[in-house]
Amino acid sequence: MSTELWMVLFLVGAVATFIYKGVVVIRSSERMVIERFGNYVHTLEPGINFIIPFVDQQREFIWKKPPTESALGRLLGDSSDSLYHTHLSSMSRIDIRETVLDMPSQMVISRDNVSIQISAILYIEINNPHDAVYRISNLPNAIEKLAQTTLRSLVGEMELDKTLSSREQINSRLQLILDEAADDWGAKVKRVEIQDLVVPTEIQEAMEKQMRAERDKRATILEAEGERKSAILKAEGEKESAILVAEGNRSARILEADGEKQALNKLKESLGEEFSQYLLAVRYLETMNHIGTQTAGDKTIFMPMDATAALGAIGGIQELFKGKL
Repeated sequence: MSTELWMVLFLVGAVATFIYKGVVVIRSSERMVIERFGNYVHTLEPGINFIIPFVDQQREFIWKKPPTESALGRLLGDSSDSLYHTHLSSMSRIDIRETVLDMPSQMVISRDNVSIQISAILYIEINNPHDAVYRISNLPNAIEKLAQTTLRSLVGEMELDKTLSSREQINSRLQLILDEAADDWGAKVKRVEIQDLVVPTEIQEAMEKQMRAERDKRATILEAEGERKSAILKAEGEKESAILVAEGNRSARILEADGEKQALNKLKESLGEEFSQYLLAVRYLETMNHIGTQTAGDKTIFMPMDATAALGAIGGIQELFKGKL
């Protein structure tokens, strides 16, 4: 083979290599930071991009790879969590999709000196690849460490009961603090979720006893309240019944008095001047009847001296009525 042919083949291979190295295809979910002689040049966007081979270099970026199944897991056919691992890796393509970071479980102490085992998961995404590469050396590790220290600070300000009942509040405050810090690193913390919150066994048993005591207390209070309302309703019913009876008796007495008054008025109109003598005789008879009732057990009854006169007056009144009627 002649020298000229070797030169042509060499040039063709060099051109092909140059084109292969100079053409970079970026997916929609990826970005790539390019340096030229150690200086930042630009960030490659999705689509076909051209760089200068051997001059422009891809800047490596430390990121956490998604969990991958271990070889032992594939061999044993076991897909349990213990056979999966997540690790940091250096890569040239920056994934801008939302990524889940699992914050390791840690021991924190609440305001009332109770140790709590707590863990969380973070949802973040890269929105500025330049800052993510040049403003922080290890973005996942920095966010995880900041989340751990911030979580310890937040829980340390709360008592145990408040911590257990304020997950949403802790999530919101933690997300705001982390997002503010991550903004300088070209990332955004979208959500934070408390994953596990475990208290010591003895504290949990004490809390269960307290809950049972609270339930018993509420049951006792409700029972007493029911009895109280029942007694009130019963008393109100008796009161209303007594009022109605009294009103009935009062109305009856009023009607009876009105009837007597009308009868006396008619009698007065009929008797005229003899009406006063009639009233005196009637009152005398009522008095005699009372005396007879009180002395019913005695054999001797003492009569007033003018009893015969009164009886005579009654006889006269009888004759008077005959004349009037």
